Amino acid sequence: MKLTREEFDILSEIAVSKKKTGIKVLAAKTKYPSEKVNDILKKISRKKYIEDSRITKAGLDALEPYRVKRAIFIAAGFGSRMVPITLNTPKPLVRIKGTRIIDTLLDACIKAEIEEIYIVRGHLWEQFDQLLYKYPMIKFIENPKYSKANNIFSVILASKLLKNTYILEADLFASNPAIITKYQYSSNFLGIKVDKSDDWCFTMKDGYIDRMCDGGENCYQEVGIAYISPKDSKQLVKDIKELFRTDEGKKRLWEYTLFNEYKEHYRIEVRECEKEDIIEIDTFNELKALDESYNV
Repeated sequence: MKLTREEFDILSEIAVSKKKTGIKVLAAKTKYPSEKVNDILKKISRKKYIEDSRITKAGLDALEPYRVKRAIFIAAGFGSRMVPITLNTPKPLVRIKGTRIIDTLLDACIKAEIEEIYIVRGHLWEQFDQLLYKYPMIKFIENPKYSKANNIFSVILASKLLKNTYILEADLFASNPAIITKYQYSSNFLGIKVDKSDDWCFTMKDGYIDRMCDGGENCYQEVGIAYISPKDSKQLVKDIKELFRTDEGKKRLWEYTLFNEYKEHYRIEVRECEKEDIIEIDTFNELKALDESYNV
């Protein structure tokens, strides 16, 4: 039986807490009024999804269709704006105060109990093997066209794996691992609400992403972390391959499939986060500002 959004929000919070969770805590986490939380708790209790404020096996079974099965990291690019350091090191493997950029999201995925992790690699591909010492479960997908096509081809290479899947840019430094969760209700993109942005951003319509633009006002700044639901994964595989068959499509970001070229096929939500939750380091100067050791 499909969960309502409200049932999902409450039940998933109870599931990941692994302990008794009171109404006040659930209200704070879901931003629902306490009265509403109490009503939802009564409903899922009648369905035997919880007992004594803890999730039951029936509750876990009800959440299973929403469990994130895998994470796909897009890590094939050159990182030209990070030269000179990316001449010898792939950008995701660059260290900030001793920690590799990609490790912050890998650790978050493991904490969220995501079982399968794939990395699509290209530039200096062999250096990613070092990750296996800490993360032996990683599987690699080789992208031989990383210098000839945009990241759309990396997603195509992983197209058989998109069901119940996170797609993540591998060069994001996560300060808050809680942005990666074990369960997701529907397809979404992480975004930061801003008054103005010179970066890639989303405009909204009727509660869903309407378009991806290079700069905008009263929008959500894109964070390169998406979740793709089972239903949308089937459509995305079809659409992204069709787009890539065109010369112009080979130059596109994979997100264009969802928000520009075939947006009528999707209803993608924004999952809001804070600016402090995640850092995207675009240039070598930004890296030096974060880690003074690069100033020598």
